[in-house]
Amino acid sequence: MTDHELQLKSIEYRRTLLRAIFHAGAGHTGGSLSCVDILNLLYNRILRVSPKTFADVVPDRYVQSKGHSVEALYVVLADRGFFPKSELETLCRYQSPFVGHPTRKVPGIEMNTGALGHGLPISTGMAIAGKLDAADFRVFTLLGDGELAEGSNWEAAMAAAHYNLDNLTAIIDHNTLQISGHTRDVCSNEPLDEKFRAFGWAVRTVNGHDFAELTAALSKPLEKGKPSCIIANTIKGRGVSFMENTIKWHHGVPSEKEFALAIQELDAAEAQLKGVKK
Repeated sequence: MTDHELQLKSIEYRRTLLRAIFHAGAGHTGGSLSCVDILNLLYNRILRVSPKTFADVVPDRYVQSKGHSVEALYVVLADRGFFPKSELETLCRYQSPFVGHPTRKVPGIEMNTGALGHGLPISTGMAIAGKLDAADFRVFTLLGDGELAEGSNWEAAMAAAHYNLDNLTAIIDHNTLQISGHTRDVCSNEPLDEKFRAFGWAVRTVNGHDFAELTAALSKPLEKGKPSCIIANTIKGRGVSFMENTIKWHHGVPSEKEFALAIQELDAAEAQLKGVKK
Protein backbone atom coordinates (compact mmCIF):
# COMPACT_ATOMS: atom_id res chain seq x y z
CA MET A 1 0.00 0.00 0.00
CA THR A 2 1.08 3.58 -0.65
CA ASP A 3 1.04 6.11 2.18
CA HIS A 4 -2.06 7.63 0.61
CA GLU A 5 -3.82 4.26 0.62
CA LEU A 6 -2.79 3.70 4.24
CA GLN A 7 -4.25 7.08 5.19
CA LEU A 8 -7.58 6.12 3.64
CA LYS A 9 -7.41 2.72 5.31
CA SER A 10 -6.92 4.35 8.73
CA ILE A 11 -10.08 6.42 8.25
CA GLU A 12 -11.95 3.22 7.38
CA TYR A 13 -10.54 1.52 10.49
CA ARG A 14 -11.51 4.42 12.76
CA ARG A 15 -15.04 4.43 11.40
CA THR A 16 -15.38 0.67 11.88
CA LEU A 17 -14.03 0.59 15.43
CA LEU A 18 -16.26 3.49 16.49
CA ARG A 19 -19.25 1.64 15.06
CA ALA A 20 -18.28 -1.52 16.96
CA ILE A 21 -17.82 0.35 20.25
CA PHE A 22 -21.05 2.29 19.79
CA HIS A 23 -23.14 -0.83 19.16
CA ALA A 24 -21.41 -2.79 21.94
CA GLY A 25 -21.88 0.03 24.44
CA ALA A 26 -18.34 -0.56 25.70
CA GLY A 27 -14.75 -0.08 24.64
CA HIS A 28 -11.58 1.92 25.05
CA THR A 29 -12.15 4.55 22.41
CA GLY A 30 -9.31 7.04 22.88
CA GLY A 31 -6.43 4.55 23.02
CA SER A 32 -7.82 2.53 20.12
CA LEU A 33 -7.96 5.64 17.96
CA SER A 34 -4.42 6.65 18.92
CA CYS A 35 -2.85 3.33 17.86
CA VAL A 36 -4.83 2.71 14.64
CA ASP A 37 -2.12 4.11 12.36
CA ILE A 38 0.56 1.98 14.03
CA LEU A 39 -1.46 -1.23 13.60
CA ASN A 40 -2.39 -0.26 10.06
CA LEU A 41 1.26 0.18 9.15
CA LEU A 42 2.34 -3.03 10.88
CA TYR A 43 -0.26 -5.32 9.30
CA ASN A 44 -0.33 -3.75 5.86
CA ARG A 45 3.37 -3.08 5.34
CA ILE A 46 5.72 -4.57 7.97
CA LEU A 47 4.57 -7.84 9.50
CA ARG A 48 5.15 -11.04 7.58
CA VAL A 49 1.95 -12.72 8.69
CA SER A 50 -1.35 -13.72 7.13
CA PRO A 51 -4.29 -15.98 7.99
CA LYS A 52 -2.61 -18.80 6.03
CA THR A 53 0.82 -18.45 7.67
CA PHE A 54 -0.16 -17.42 11.21
CA ALA A 55 0.54 -20.83 12.75
CA ASP A 56 3.85 -21.32 10.94
CA VAL A 57 7.28 -20.89 12.51
CA VAL A 58 8.62 -18.20 10.19
CA PRO A 59 6.04 -15.37 10.30
CA ASP A 60 6.63 -12.40 12.58
CA ARG A 61 4.91 -12.12 15.94
CA TYR A 62 2.80 -9.25 17.27
CA VAL A 63 1.69 -8.91 20.90
CA GLN A 64 -0.65 -6.11 21.95
CA SER A 65 0.47 -5.39 25.48
CA LYS A 66 -1.94 -2.45 25.83
CA GLY A 67 -4.73 -4.96 25.51
CA HIS A 68 -7.53 -2.59 26.51
CA SER A 69 -7.25 -1.00 23.05
CA VAL A 70 -8.18 -4.29 21.44
CA GLU A 71 -10.94 -2.79 19.28
CA ALA A 72 -8.31 -1.37 16.93
CA LEU A 73 -6.63 -4.77 16.66
CA TYR A 74 -9.92 -6.58 15.99
CA VAL A 75 -10.74 -4.17 13.17
CA VAL A 76 -7.35 -4.60 11.49
CA LEU A 77 -7.40 -8.39 11.81
CA ALA A 78 -10.89 -8.53 10.28
CA ASP A 79 -9.75 -6.38 7.37
CA ARG A 80 -6.76 -8.67 6.82
CA GLY A 81 -9.05 -11.69 6.55
CA PHE A 82 -8.41 -13.47 9.85
CA PHE A 83 -12.17 -13.66 10.41
CA PRO A 84 -15.32 -12.24 8.77
CA LYS A 85 -15.89 -8.54 9.38
CA SER A 86 -19.47 -9.32 10.40
CA GLU A 87 -18.15 -10.94 13.59
CA LEU A 88 -17.18 -7.50 14.88
CA GLU A 89 -20.89 -6.97 15.47
CA THR A 90 -20.69 -9.46 18.36
CA LEU A 91 -18.21 -7.33 20.36
CA CYS A 92 -18.86 -7.76 24.10
CA ARG A 93 -21.94 -9.92 23.53
CA TYR A 94 -22.69 -13.09 25.48
CA GLN A 95 -20.44 -16.01 24.48
CA SER A 96 -18.63 -13.93 21.86
CA PRO A 97 -14.82 -14.34 21.80
CA PHE A 98 -14.59 -10.63 20.99
CA VAL A 99 -14.21 -9.39 24.55
CA GLY A 100 -12.57 -6.27 25.93
CA HIS A 101 -9.01 -7.64 25.84
CA PRO A 102 -7.12 -9.87 23.38
CA THR A 103 -7.73 -13.61 23.64
CA ARG A 104 -6.32 -16.43 21.56
CA LYS A 105 -9.88 -17.57 20.91
CA VAL A 106 -9.87 -14.87 18.23
CA PRO A 107 -7.98 -15.87 15.04
CA GLY A 108 -4.81 -13.83 14.60
CA ILE A 109 -4.26 -13.08 18.29
CA GLU A 110 -0.82 -14.24 19.35
CA MET A 111 -1.26 -14.01 23.11
CA ASN A 112 -3.87 -13.20 25.76
CA THR A 113 -3.10 -9.78 27.23
CA GLY A 114 -4.79 -7.13 29.29
CA ALA A 115 -2.98 -7.28 32.61
CA LEU A 116 -0.61 -4.38 31.97
CA GLY A 117 3.10 -5.03 31.90
CA HIS A 118 2.85 -8.57 30.51
CA GLY A 119 3.32 -7.96 26.79
CA LEU A 120 6.97 -6.95 26.84
CA PRO A 121 8.07 -9.88 29.05
CA ILE A 122 6.16 -12.31 26.81
CA SER A 123 7.66 -10.76 23.68
CA THR A 124 11.13 -10.94 25.21
CA GLY A 125 10.64 -14.66 25.74
CA MET A 126 9.49 -15.10 22.15
CA ALA A 127 12.54 -13.21 20.90
CA ILE A 128 14.87 -15.36 23.02
CA ALA A 129 13.23 -18.49 21.58
CA GLY A 130 13.76 -17.09 18.10
CA LYS A 131 17.45 -16.58 18.80
CA LEU A 132 17.84 -20.09 20.26
CA ASP A 133 16.17 -21.61 17.20
CA ALA A 134 18.02 -19.34 14.76
CA ALA A 135 14.55 -18.53 13.42
CA ASP A 136 14.02 -15.74 10.92
CA PHE A 137 11.21 -13.81 12.57
CA ARG A 138 10.84 -10.52 14.41
CA VAL A 139 8.73 -9.84 17.48
CA PHE A 140 6.77 -6.61 17.86
CA THR A 141 4.83 -5.44 20.89
CA LEU A 142 2.74 -2.31 21.47
CA LEU A 143 2.77 -0.75 24.92
CA GLY A 144 0.86 2.14 26.43
CA ASP A 145 2.95 4.88 28.03
CA GLY A 146 0.94 4.65 31.26
CA GLU A 147 1.60 0.91 31.26
CA LEU A 148 5.30 1.56 31.80
CA ALA A 149 4.64 2.16 35.51
CA GLU A 150 4.56 -1.64 35.79
CA GLY A 151 7.95 -2.90 36.95
CA SER A 152 7.78 -6.09 34.89
CA ASN A 153 8.40 -3.95 31.79
CA TRP A 154 11.78 -2.87 33.10
CA GLU A 155 12.80 -6.39 34.12
CA ALA A 156 12.03 -7.43 30.54
CA ALA A 157 13.85 -4.40 29.12
CA MET A 158 16.96 -5.33 31.08
CA ALA A 159 16.79 -8.96 29.96
CA ALA A 160 16.20 -8.02 26.31
CA ALA A 161 19.36 -5.92 26.24
CA HIS A 162 21.35 -8.58 28.10
CA TYR A 163 20.47 -11.18 25.48
CA ASN A 164 21.12 -8.82 22.55
CA LEU A 165 17.59 -9.23 21.19
CA ASP A 166 17.79 -7.22 18.00
CA ASN A 167 14.82 -9.28 16.76
CA LEU A 168 12.59 -7.49 19.31
CA THR A 169 10.85 -4.14 18.75
CA ALA A 170 8.78 -2.40 21.41
CA ILE A 171 6.50 0.38 20.19
CA ILE A 172 5.21 2.83 22.78
CA ASP A 173 1.88 4.48 22.01
CA HIS A 174 2.95 7.76 23.59
CA ASN A 175 -0.36 9.64 23.75
CA THR A 176 0.56 10.96 27.26
CA LEU A 177 -2.89 10.22 28.76
CA GLN A 178 -4.05 7.34 30.92
CA ILE A 179 -7.29 6.59 32.71
CA SER A 180 -6.72 9.02 35.58
CA GLY A 181 -4.85 11.84 33.86
CA HIS A 182 -1.60 12.74 32.14
CA THR A 183 1.18 10.19 32.64
CA ARG A 184 3.50 12.98 33.76
CA ASP A 185 1.12 13.74 36.64
CA VAL A 186 0.07 10.20 37.59
CA CYS A 187 3.57 8.67 37.61
CA SER A 188 6.04 10.42 35.33
CA ASN A 189 8.16 8.14 33.18
CA GLU A 190 9.93 10.86 31.23
CA PRO A 191 12.37 11.07 29.59
CA LEU A 192 11.46 7.75 28.01
CA ASP A 193 14.19 7.80 25.39
CA GLU A 194 16.96 8.21 27.96
CA LYS A 195 15.49 5.52 30.19
CA PHE A 196 15.41 2.91 27.43
CA ARG A 197 18.90 3.86 26.27
CA ALA A 198 20.12 3.43 29.83
CA PHE A 199 18.68 -0.08 29.74
CA GLY A 200 20.71 -0.84 26.61
CA TRP A 201 18.11 -0.32 23.86
CA ALA A 202 18.38 1.47 20.53
CA VAL A 203 15.74 4.20 20.53
CA ARG A 204 13.98 6.34 17.93
CA THR A 205 11.17 8.85 18.44
CA VAL A 206 8.65 9.26 15.61
CA ASN A 207 5.29 10.79 14.79
CA GLY A 208 2.98 7.84 15.42
CA HIS A 209 0.54 9.06 12.77
CA ASP A 210 3.15 9.50 10.01
CA PHE A 211 3.49 6.41 7.83
CA ALA A 212 6.82 7.42 6.34
CA GLU A 213 8.40 7.89 9.78
CA LEU A 214 6.87 4.67 11.10
CA THR A 215 8.06 2.73 8.05
CA ALA A 216 11.63 3.99 8.43
CA ALA A 217 11.65 3.06 12.11
CA LEU A 218 10.03 -0.36 11.84
CA SER A 219 11.33 -1.83 8.57
CA LYS A 220 14.45 -3.21 10.21
CA PRO A 221 16.09 -3.31 13.65
CA LEU A 222 17.56 0.04 14.65
CA GLU A 223 20.93 -1.35 15.68
CA LYS A 224 22.62 -4.76 15.50
CA GLY A 225 22.79 -6.48 18.87
CA LYS A 226 20.23 -4.24 20.58
CA PRO A 227 16.45 -4.41 21.01
CA SER A 228 14.60 -1.50 19.37
CA CYS A 229 12.32 0.95 21.15
CA ILE A 230 10.10 3.13 18.98
CA ILE A 231 8.50 6.00 20.88
CA ALA A 232 5.49 6.87 18.75
CA ASN A 233 4.10 10.27 19.68
CA THR A 234 0.34 9.99 19.16
CA ILE A 235 -2.88 11.80 19.98
CA LYS A 236 -5.45 10.04 22.13
CA GLY A 237 -8.76 10.01 20.27
CA ARG A 238 -7.00 10.80 16.98
CA GLY A 239 -9.33 11.52 14.06
CA VAL A 240 -12.35 12.81 15.99
CA SER A 241 -11.95 16.43 17.07
CA PHE A 242 -13.99 16.31 20.28
CA MET A 243 -12.27 13.11 21.44
CA GLU A 244 -8.69 14.22 20.88
CA ASN A 245 -6.56 14.73 24.03
CA THR A 246 -9.61 14.31 26.26
CA ILE A 247 -9.37 12.00 29.28
CA LYS A 248 -13.06 11.04 29.32
CA TRP A 249 -12.62 9.14 26.08
CA HIS A 250 -10.16 6.69 27.61
CA HIS A 251 -13.08 4.28 27.75
CA GLY A 252 -15.94 6.58 26.83
CA VAL A 253 -18.72 5.32 24.57
CA PRO A 254 -20.25 7.89 22.20
CA SER A 255 -23.92 8.76 22.40
CA GLU A 256 -26.01 8.47 19.25
CA LYS A 257 -25.44 12.15 18.53
CA GLU A 258 -21.70 11.94 19.22
CA PHE A 259 -21.38 8.84 17.08
CA ALA A 260 -23.11 10.53 14.16
CA LEU A 261 -20.86 13.58 14.52
CA ALA A 262 -17.72 11.43 14.65
CA ILE A 263 -18.71 9.52 11.51
CA GLN A 264 -19.49 12.82 9.79
CA GLU A 265 -15.98 14.10 10.59
CA LEU A 266 -14.35 10.92 9.32
CA ASP A 267 -16.43 10.94 6.14
CA ALA A 268 -15.37 14.54 5.52
CA ALA A 269 -11.71 13.67 6.10
CA GLU A 270 -12.02 10.77 3.66
CA ALA A 271 -13.61 12.96 1.00
CA GLN A 272 -10.89 15.56 1.39
CA LEU A 273 -8.13 12.94 1.21
CA LYS A 274 -9.63 11.34 -1.91
CA GLY A 275 -9.51 14.75 -3.55
CA VAL A 276 -5.75 14.99 -2.97
CA LYS A 277 -3.52 13.82 -5.80
CA LYS A 278 -1.52 10.73 -4.89
